[in-house]
Amino acid sequence: MSLNAIQVKPVSEEEEEEEDGPSAQPDPNTSFPSLLHYRSGSGSTTPRSRQSSPGNSPRLGPTRFANSDTCDPQYTPLFWGFDKELKMQRRAKRKVGRAWYSRKRVKFVVGVIGLLVLFFLMNWVMLLRLQDHGLHSESGFSGNSSVASVSVTVREKWRKLGKEKKAQKGNYGRMLDLAAHALAEGLNKPEPKDLWLEPFVPASSWKPCADQRSWEPNEGKNGYILVTANGGMNQQRVAVCNAVAVARLLNSTLVVPKFLYSSIWRDVSQFGDIYQEEHFINYLTPDIRIVKELPKELQSLDLEAIGSVVTDADIPKEEKPSFYLKNIVPILLKNGVVHFLGFGHRLAFDPIPFQLQRLRCRCNFYALQFVPKIQEVGALLLRRLRQNEGHPGPLDRYLVGSYAKRIKKNKSHSKKASRYLALHLRFEIDMVAHSLCEFGGGEEERKELEAYREIHFPALTVLKKTTMLPTPAELREEGLCPLTPEEAVLMLAALGFNRKTHIFVAGSQLYGGRSRMNALTSLYPKLVTKENLLTPTELEPFMNFSSQLAALDFMGCTAADAFSMTDSGSQLSSLVSGYRIYYGGGRMPTIRPNKRRLASIFMKNSTIEWRVFEQRIRKAVRQTKHVQPRPKARSVYRYPRCDECMCNMTITT
Repeated sequence: MSLNAIQVKPVSEEEEEEEDGPSAQPDPNTSFPSLLHYRSGSGSTTPRSRQSSPGNSPRLGPTRFANSDTCDPQYTPLFWGFDKELKMQRRAKRKVGRAWYSRKRVKFVVGVIGLLVLFFLMNWVMLLRLQDHGLHSESGFSGNSSVASVSVTVREKWRKLGKEKKAQKGNYGRMLDLAAHALAEGLNKPEPKDLWLEPFVPASSWKPCADQRSWEPNEGKNGYILVTANGGMNQQRVAVCNAVAVARLLNSTLVVPKFLYSSIWRDVSQFGDIYQEEHFINYLTPDIRIVKELPKELQSLDLEAIGSVVTDADIPKEEKPSFYLKNIVPILLKNGVVHFLGFGHRLAFDPIPFQLQRLRCRCNFYALQFVPKIQEVGALLLRRLRQNEGHPGPLDRYLVGSYAKRIKKNKSHSKKASRYLALHLRFEIDMVAHSLCEFGGGEEERKELEAYREIHFPALTVLKKTTMLPTPAELREEGLCPLTPEEAVLMLAALGFNRKTHIFVAGSQLYGGRSRMNALTSLYPKLVTKENLLTPTELEPFMNFSSQLAALDFMGCTAADAFSMTDSGSQLSSLVSGYRIYYGGGRMPTIRPNKRRLASIFMKNSTIEWRVFEQRIRKAVRQTKHVQPRPKARSVYRYPRCDECMCNMTITT
């Protein structure tokens, strides 16, 4: 959906009923002149206690006795002396009353000030204890798997608090303090029972069966298909499997795909640097014909000159198979070759023939295996995440191949493997800039992201200048902004993950640098990334190869006991959740937050109480934690629970 097609819906009556309290804003039906009239005092705005009344109205003229002749003149001096003495007594009483009132008022003010000082002193002591507890808590990961211990003292942290508070807490300082208090109180409390589980019975009834074939091999007589896929590792993976399906559809031969260099990812890795070429070719041989390169007579052709180059601009997104049969087959028959350049999400998920859909699943879940170099380090990463080499996970053999055999049970390792939560923080600068949202950084942030868009997303920059797009506030309200690290950690705390939870964070190159991670590490000290768990020597072969590093993140997230995404549109999160569904056997829960619902909750961060926040977050996430077949036209890579990819044993039996 294009950005300019986004419509912001009004708040429904049900949503209005969820407000924490009545609005304090002026009535919108009140006109500006009437408000101005009220504020200027031209109306009857004097309080009733200060208005004139018959009992205390001032005397404007002589009274009935002022010039009365009924009094005898001889008594006038006597009355005058008595009246003067009476006035003096009244004045003395008033002075005593004023002095008593002044003393009482001073005592009251002093008492209020004393109570306020005591209140702030108690809060300061409690906050010091919470921070001291965070500083001295142990990481739980040993050796290379330990997070660097915090060596800053409480006094030093207080000195830097004013300087770093904004960078660490953003707009959620109050909520993060409440979360820290809740986690400290809940150290010895049990976690919610369903936190590490998914509905087992309905989920376990779906079994993998995409490896079943019921057709003859494709001879590939209609020509050759070249694919140069764009994007990062995960988008390239989707493009490869879509190309496999198109090659079968067009009865053509697929050349081993190539990957386009991106100014964003800056990775020169090719297919053979990430995936096993021989396994890919051999496994799919019963389906399509695959070769490593074009025949020599076609290599010399200028494909662009003869009209064989087809870009993403030529193919609408998620186009039906009929488009390829009508428009691509003639080019193949004429020139013998077609080069798809980019090929990002250019094949629809529905309608599509049953066996062709199954071929896509077969490619994703069976044909694409990481190269041994990645598998070996991936196995090492998984062992350190579990803190035990004797307990392999249920998905290890699908991820690291033969290296999973080394993670075999050993009697010398009696320690129980630690379970861990994987969190994918999709908050890199490319995602932040492309979202067109704002994240509390003010004018400096806006200028920085605009400069990034001009370089990496020039089309988006032009669209922004020429089209009326939704405002950042409207985008956030519709749930179209990625969750910030602060929002992600608040969600985890509200769901009930206790402070001792082991958390693996993927996508650690966050916009804003390491300071954005402070919210996470302050609440969850047992938090690690692949950079913490692997030594520089072990990571060195993958440096400057973002796709190969992404493969390690893919493994760490897929094998986790629980996985939480923060952006449903992320390709890594989509592929990871699909892989966990396909091979997980109903025992691999995934947290899929509805960002639109979360946005309405986070908008109340300045007033909402923690108990209410906790209830609403759990309700919003619980509603997404259900087992259902793939919705129509949705990705089989993310939702493999469909007849084409998996078999529902409840129906078959």
